[in-house]
Amino acid sequence: MPNADKTLVTVATYNEIENLPGLVDEIFQHAPQVDLLVIDDNSPDGTGRWCDERAASDARVHCLHRQGKLGLGTAIIAGMKYAIERGYRYLLNIDADFSHHPRYLPDLIGGMDPPQGPSVDVMIGSRYIPGGGIEGWPLKRYLMSRSVNLYARWLLGLRPKDCSGGYRCYRVAKLAEIDFDSLVSHGYSFQEEILWRLKRAGCRFGETPITFVDRVRGNSKINSREAWNAVWVILALGRRNWFGR
Repeated sequence: MPNADKTLVTVATYNEIENLPGLVDEIFQHAPQVDLLVIDDNSPDGTGRWCDERAASDARVHCLHRQGKLGLGTAIIAGMKYAIERGYRYLLNIDADFSHHPRYLPDLIGGMDPPQGPSVDVMIGSRYIPGGGIEGWPLKRYLMSRSVNLYARWLLGLRPKDCSGGYRCYRVAKLAEIDFDSLVSHGYSFQEEILWRLKRAGCRFGETPITFVDRVRGNSKINSREAWNAVWVILALGRRNWFGR
């Protein structure tokens, strides 16, 4: 298979024209060997058009255009299915707003099958292990994030310290074992649910420290409705995890 030893980096976008050109350059500076898939939800600011123009001059860049704003979870699933169908070895998801800096790409990719030490199926860029951290968050948001992580770890039986962060590298062969039609999350609770599904598939997890930096340009897509929906989805999954329902 032509992509059997390659990594696909996926970026979900909606109105990220201020960030995407610089992010793409940084991705290829730190990991020139990867392919890049931009999953754009019909951004009215021209993000998708810019991506098409870049793809025309760089064979590593690919664009997937969707008809509207369909949610982060469904965008990541679309990227995972793309990687499975094309036989990539790893899929690595990164946010479009520079909160996940591309300088950590080599650590995430290299941690999957290190020369010494055990291989893993998911390598998580973690804010909550020694060496990791967060810049630019108010105390309230930090406490909320830590609480959600503790909540998800307890309800879903997850061992990683950072279960809600989206900067991750996945082994595509293990993603192919997941029934994506059974997933219930469409928004930010997707991050916890996919880890839970992969845990049930026998996956091994690793974490490498990152510093998460709050976005500087553009607008955040998360809101209180998304946050509360994530709480309820994790609770429903937790009932299944504890009681088999």
